[in-house]
Amino acid sequence: MKKKDKLKELRIVDNFYQTSAFYPMSTILISTVSENGKTNLGAYSLCFPYYIAGKDYYAMILECRNSSNTAQNLLRNKKCTLNFITDEKKYFKEAVRLGFPGETTDEKMKNCLFTLVDSELGSDRPQIVEESYQVFECTWDDSLENAHEDKAGQLEGYEPPYRSFNGITSKFGAHFILKIDKILMKEKYHNAIINGVNSKNFPNVPVDYGYRDSTNFWCSKFKKPFSEKIPDKNNGDVKSVIYAAERIDPDVKFTEEACAKLVKIPRVFLKAALTQMVQIAKEEGISIIDEQALDIINDKRRKEKK
Repeated sequence: MKKKDKLKELRIVDNFYQTSAFYPMSTILISTVSENGKTNLGAYSLCFPYYIAGKDYYAMILECRNSSNTAQNLLRNKKCTLNFITDEKKYFKEAVRLGFPGETTDEKMKNCLFTLVDSELGSDRPQIVEESYQVFECTWDDSLENAHEDKAGQLEGYEPPYRSFNGITSKFGAHFILKIDKILMKEKYHNAIINGVNSKNFPNVPVDYGYRDSTNFWCSKFKKPFSEKIPDKNNGDVKSVIYAAERIDPDVKFTEEACAKLVKIPRVFLKAALTQMVQIAKEEGISIIDEQALDIINDKRRKEKK
């Protein structure tokens, strides 16, 4: 019988996500505007969804060195663009080069492999990497934690006091809460999200494992994804939908036929979905949500989501 490979404790050290773990991440090129007005590209993986629901905006969080070109540019003008690149080896090689610290914008952007195009949001915005499969144009929310008090210019480290989650968070570190202003996507993948995703229309998303020793960064190429059906635990439970719908608003009623179309909504999300439907119904002057009205409401929900 084969001996089991037991879990063994590993010491937690600085940059634990890569020195003490195998942690899969995205590969992102962040474009910012340097002091001379040129677009600077920096390679990052520590950039994740932050505000995803229930706020008045959506946001990402970026963790980085506060002396980096990216951090200094964000402290100066707040605008950045997250450019998600595909898994071509030449792209990852260029990302590793662009991530090397200590170079000026002019030095690192000379003979850059990527094509830069202007943003449609304004001339104060950084340019966009045309080869990206998706792009998030963002603005740093420096109102959180009074982070607007943090200023660019200190390249040898910042002295305390430090912010907890936004702005300068340590002598050499920074966190930026980035409000997503606009999402752009190549047409093929845009159509997949709108019309239905399958295993053939995912972008070739690389998996970055970060700095792992003194000489290498590591990345893996995209592989065809597989799907697993969500358990249909609410199937046939029309009465529970009717019960919930009757308690949303006395002025807007759902027919039983409309409720039958909503049984697959997970129960934990049902109240929020019904509340949004009622809000749209009132905006459209609908007092009874039947199957036809439900189609109108869902169409508007899809447009708002897009």
